[in-house]
Amino acid sequence: MLKFFRNTTLLALLVVPFVVSAQTTTSSPYSQYGLGNIKGSLLPQNRAMGGISAGVSRIGLYNNINMANPASYASISMTTIDIGAYGGLTQLSNGSLSQNSFNASLNHVAFAMPVTKKSAISFGLLPYSDRGYQYRIADKIDSNVVNYLYSGDGGISKAYLGYGIGIGKHLSVGFNASVLFGKIKDDRSTEFPDDIATFMNSQIENSSSISGLTFDYGAQYRAKISKKTDLTLGYAGSAGNKIKASSTTVVTRYFLTSSSDDAPSAIDSTYYKEGARQKLTLPMSHTVGFTLSHSNKWLLGADYNITKWSDYKVGNVAQGLNDSYSIAVGGQYTPDVTSVTSYFKLIDYRLGFKYDKTYININNTDITQKAITFGLGLPLPSNRTSFYKINLGTEFGQRGSYTNSLVRERYINFYLGFTLNDQWFQKYKFD
Repeated sequence: MLKFFRNTTLLALLVVPFVVSAQTTTSSPYSQYGLGNIKGSLLPQNRAMGGISAGVSRIGLYNNINMANPASYASISMTTIDIGAYGGLTQLSNGSLSQNSFNASLNHVAFAMPVTKKSAISFGLLPYSDRGYQYRIADKIDSNVVNYLYSGDGGISKAYLGYGIGIGKHLSVGFNASVLFGKIKDDRSTEFPDDIATFMNSQIENSSSISGLTFDYGAQYRAKISKKTDLTLGYAGSAGNKIKASSTTVVTRYFLTSSSDDAPSAIDSTYYKEGARQKLTLPMSHTVGFTLSHSNKWLLGADYNITKWSDYKVGNVAQGLNDSYSIAVGGQYTPDVTSVTSYFKLIDYRLGFKYDKTYININNTDITQKAITFGLGLPLPSNRTSFYKINLGTEFGQRGSYTNSLVRERYINFYLGFTLNDQWFQKYKFD
C-alpha cells in the first residue's frame, strides 16, 4: 500500500502542472462570452448520468467525491482519490461550411478522507472554465478586401478545500472554499490581404489574469422509503463572490508578408496599458435535485439549476449576459455487485440527458445546449481494504443552431477517471 501511495502521490504531482497551466481545451466560438465555457465541478461518473449531483453521495458501493455538493463528503468512509483526463471532438458548421477539431488534457485530481464517522474533508484541482476560438469575417472598404480576425485562448482553474458533516441520522451539510486562477486572452486583428505593401494592419490584444476566493455550500437529506430504497434530496449553491482581474491591452501595427509561412512583420506598438485592476462579480447559483437508490442495484435522479448570469459584472459594468438554467436526468444500473461468475454483472451502466439554456443570446436567439450521456464503471481487482474502479463517461451534444445565421456546434466529449478507495490513516487495534 505504501508503494501505491508513493506512486499515486507522484502521479498527482505530475498531473497538477498540466491542470494548472489552463490549456486551451475547447474550439468553440461561444467560449468568447463571459468567462468562457463553464466546465462544472463534475467527475466522469456524474457526467455519464447527465451531470446529476445535488442528491448524489455514494454511487453504488464505492465512496465518491462529489465536489458539486460538499454535503456529500459526510458519506465518505474511506480515503478516496480520483484522477482523470478529458478529450473532445468538435464540429463547427454554418450551412455548407464546417470545421473539425480535437482537444485533450488531463482534467482533475481530487482527494477525500474521513475525519470522523460522520464527516470528511476533500481537496483538489479541476478546470473552472476554458476559452478557445478563432474565426474570420471578410468585408470590403471601398474596393479593398478587409479581414477581421478574432481569436482567444486560455482558461481558469479551480483549487478547492471542502468539509462535509452529518447532523443527526438524515441531514448532512458542507462547504467548499475555492481559489480561482488563470488567464484568458482575446485578440482582434484587421488585415488587408490584397495589398500587403500599402496597408498597415492592426491587432488589439486583451489579456486578463484572474484570481480570487469563492465559496459554495450544500445540504442533503436522506430518508428510507422502503427497506431497500433510499430517497436523497439535495441543494447546492454558490455565493455571488467578487474576484480580481488584472488586464493588459496592447495595440500593434504590422505588415503582412508574401509567404503564408512567414510571421507578420511588426512595426510598432501604438498603445500599451498594463495592470488595469478591477473586480469581477460572479453570479449566484442554485441547484436542487434528488436521487432514488435501491440497495446498490440502481440509482435514478434529476437536477435543476439556475444561475444569475445577468448579475455578472466587470467593474461596475454588466456584461449583457442572460440568466441560465439547466435540467439533468440520469441514473445507473448494476446487475449484481456480488457476482463472482460474470464480470459484466459487476459493471455500472450509466445513462443520462441534459438540457442547458446558456447565458448567451445572439441576434435575439438564445443559445441552448443539449446532450445525451452514457458511461461505465469498471471495477478492478481489489483486496479487503483497497478498491479500484475506472469510470468512463461520454457526451454526445449540440450547442447553437443555424437560426439567424449562427454556428451549430456538435461535439463528443470523452471523460476518463480512476478512483481509489483505501483504508489509509486508520489506527488498528492489532498489527
